[in-house]
Amino acid sequence: MPNHRAAILLAAGHGSRMQSTLPKVLHQIGGRTMLGWSVALAREVRAERIAAVVGAQTPLVKAAAIAALGGGGVVVQDPPQGTGHATSCAQQIMAEFEGDILVLFADSPLITADTVERVFAALDAGASVAVLGFEPDVPGGYGRLVENEAGDLVQIVEAKDASAEQLAIGLCNSGVVAADASLLFELLAKITNENANNEYYLTDVVALAVDQGLTAKAVRASAEEVLGVNSRQDLAQAEAVFQQRTRAQMLEAGVSLMAPETVHFSFDTALEADVLVEPNVVFGPGVRVKSGAIIRSFSHLEGARIDQGAIIGPYARVRPGTRVKGGARVGNFVEIKKSTVREGAKISHLSYIGDADIGANANIGAGVITCNYDGFDKHVTEIGDGAFIGSNSSLVAPVRIGDGALVGSGSVITKDVPPDALAVGRVRQRIIDGWAQVFRNKKKKS
Repeated sequence: MPNHRAAILLAAGHGSRMQSTLPKVLHQIGGRTMLGWSVALAREVRAERIAAVVGAQTPLVKAAAIAALGGGGVVVQDPPQGTGHATSCAQQIMAEFEGDILVLFADSPLITADTVERVFAALDAGASVAVLGFEPDVPGGYGRLVENEAGDLVQIVEAKDASAEQLAIGLCNSGVVAADASLLFELLAKITNENANNEYYLTDVVALAVDQGLTAKAVRASAEEVLGVNSRQDLAQAEAVFQQRTRAQMLEAGVSLMAPETVHFSFDTALEADVLVEPNVVFGPGVRVKSGAIIRSFSHLEGARIDQGAIIGPYARVRPGTRVKGGARVGNFVEIKKSTVREGAKISHLSYIGDADIGANANIGAGVITCNYDGFDKHVTEIGDGAFIGSNSSLVAPVRIGDGALVGSGSVITKDVPPDALAVGRVRQRIIDGWAQVFRNKKKKS
């Protein structure tokens, strides 16, 4: 039976290389903060207890961690004294926990649950400490994982403290470490800051464990997966990896992407098999699309549910709180927000629909606007089944258009329209013969 699991998330760095007032771990990949990715990973691998270690200089990170963890499990590292010290700061949160602890860095958002499972499996197979390593093309400033002839990990050496022989090693440290809880904190209590940076390194637990006759193992991952984000360039690279990974998953699941490289997903985008996505579509967070729906080019969706057989776009903007039901159509240059578009309804072009309920098989003409905001509050527009709203009409909410009613083009509707009635709300046209010529003659003389 697997041991109980916990996770410590190291999120104390500000990330000055990001050149941002926003702390590094609050920058987003696929619409989710890097801190959020690490919390989600810990939960996915069944961590029963999670601690986030944050810095005193980043109150925004502290607030975000408290929110993500449901109010507890956050500790401040002050002053910063290295990764070993940061991990030790979580000891109180892990008090009396019996099981394995995984230490993650909150600026490495691409590590998968499958890889973490392999780290825990190394512990289950007898290792006392397991470390996630990788082999980059250029090892550079990464710490090196030193293995013996038997394949056991015997030491992690920071690049600044490494010999020329050690720097020649290609296997590098990702920062991810796992060990039994009691052993981890026992080893952390023994580390010193006798190194080039005068910091307490988490990596020293490996050598300390080996000195006690214990076994450490390195678990290998791809360099792409353990990418640490320290700059805007790294952030863009991580986003590209996430998008490429998600596109591949969507195609494998039976989603049709006409030009995969032009479609952008969020961390929670859910598309069923046989959804068709045309080029240059952006899915913001919170989108669910049912089988058989079509998302046409240059559309942007966020916080929306699209049902079976619906068609969105091209050039549509579907905002949070929207549901488009089966067979409905939201077409060119239509913006729709917090509304329900029922079965078979059509909003084909150039309309704004906000805080509305559009009945089944209703037809919304070009240029129709639901005037939902009075400067203080939002109000609802209800349009009945089979209603027809003529082009360039303004529906001033709160208002209800009954089933089967017609609204004449160019109308401003401020009162409810009964079912099957015709509503026309516009000034009667007046023609003054010759007025235009008189006007032009006056202007030429002036």
